[in-house]
Amino acid sequence: MLNASVGMQRALGRLNPTRGIAASAPVRSRRRSLRLAIRVRLRRALTSRLVMSAAVPLAVVLIVVAASVLSWMPGSTAGGDPVGGPQGDAPGPRMALGGVFGAGPGGTDGNGPSGAGTSEGAAPAAVAAPATVDRLAYNRPGPRSVDSPDPAGVIATAAQAWPVLSDGTLVKPIAVTTSIADGSYLLKTYKVRTGDSLTGIANRFGVSMMTIWWANHLKAAADIHIGQTLTIPPVNGVVLTVREGDTLDSIATAYHISGQKIYDMNGLEDRALVIGQTLILPGAVEAAPIAPRVIKSVPKIAKTTPGTSGGTTVRPPAHYGGGKFAWPVVGGNYFISQYFHAGHYAIDIAADYGTRVVAGGAGTVIFAGWKSNGGGYQVWIAHGSNLYTTYNHMSAITVGIGQSVGRGQQVGRVGQSGNATGPHLHFEVWRGPVWDGGTRVNPLLYL
Repeated sequence: MLNASVGMQRALGRLNPTRGIAASAPVRSRRRSLRLAIRVRLRRALTSRLVMSAAVPLAVVLIVVAASVLSWMPGSTAGGDPVGGPQGDAPGPRMALGGVFGAGPGGTDGNGPSGAGTSEGAAPAAVAAPATVDRLAYNRPGPRSVDSPDPAGVIATAAQAWPVLSDGTLVKPIAVTTSIADGSYLLKTYKVRTGDSLTGIANRFGVSMMTIWWANHLKAAADIHIGQTLTIPPVNGVVLTVREGDTLDSIATAYHISGQKIYDMNGLEDRALVIGQTLILPGAVEAAPIAPRVIKSVPKIAKTTPGTSGGTTVRPPAHYGGGKFAWPVVGGNYFISQYFHAGHYAIDIAADYGTRVVAGGAGTVIFAGWKSNGGGYQVWIAHGSNLYTTYNHMSAITVGIGQSVGRGQQVGRVGQSGNATGPHLHFEVWRGPVWDGGTRVNPLLYL
């Protein structure tokens, strides 16, 4: 029994070594390690619980942020329908201006009221649209304010008129601004001043008077007035506005000039012409440049004894009184546009249309009217001593056959009747009957 009691006490002593016996150094070390381990486990447990309690709200925040980001992306969808789709129940479609995303009304692209949109703009609500829409109307020039961003109603009707991408974006076409090359940039302008005449203006710019006449669609020299602005072409020719059906070849054929000259002169970039295009036709001549004036009726002179040619019976003077002829063109600006030479047996005196034409010397009118010899309306005068003068291309005749005229007396007005380019007087001096055995001599010998 004694041994059994001792054994029990030893066993209890091992289990509780601190009772009655001082603890050894190894025991104290194990105790400290145990306490440290318990503290570490408690801290880990507490940290784990704190992390778990904070994870839920953090996850909620992340989900909200992700949803916000996805809601702004063009590829987001809801309920299987495209966002902003023109056929769905979602808000109206966004706009892509020529492939670049822009804002609808209220956006920051300047097309909506201030503060009414976001960086890409909120699209307008769906609006009933007509069946057809002018797709370029939105780009046409015209007043546009922030209060009226869509004057043509194009944005509201775009859902039916323009292509729609799979993400609901409307693709709005861009109106391309183009310029057509033509000759309008070569034209100059001139304001008529006191003392100006068409001939003087033409000389100033180095072109023919008829070039200015045609370019300004004048009907008479009196059509110009002080302060009037005239169009001045750069070269002799015609200024033409392209009409429906015109082609480069047809214009060149009609005016008997080279199509390549037209192309080069106007700096064209395409041989296809556009209605309304301005072309300068270098060297061209209008087929009917100036409508002839109505010839005034002149008194018929009673026939006398047989005299000169021309199918009339008038008596010319027997002798020429002598002296130099008067200059046959009076008033306005005039100049000799062509001198006497082989093949041109006269002098051409260019002057304003309607300028007075006078007799070079005293004599008798032996012909006054139209002749199909290229001279158009003309007057012939017999001066005596077998000397004659003729006045051709006139626009008006103011004398009659058989009428006696004095030196410097008016016989007609400058024109361009017959075969003539530009108004001028074709003045001839004959020794011998006109077109009946006579010979033309240089008029400057008598002027």
